[in-house]
Amino acid sequence: MSFLDSLSGGPQTQGPERTTCSRKACRNTAGWQLLWNNPKIHTPDRRKIWVACDEHVDWLQDYLQLRGLWKETLPLKHEEG
Repeated sequence: MSFLDSLSGGPQTQGPERTTCSRKACRNTAGWQLLWNNPKIHTPDRRKIWVACDEHVDWLQDYLQLRGLWKETLPLKHEEG
């Protein structure tokens, strides 16, 4: 994890198999990826990704949908070690 990742509140990996939810202050393991795009600053094919735990996937999806940014929610595939 880079210094800038820690400031952004974005997904954080702890150890080889744990990805932390993107919701501020949440430390749960993520199981979902929310793909989004801001058409004002991204090309149409660009996808940014937030990751979410089961508790916050609906909240984060609603947040993105209300702003017209949400594209798709998919299960997060954890790499086998």
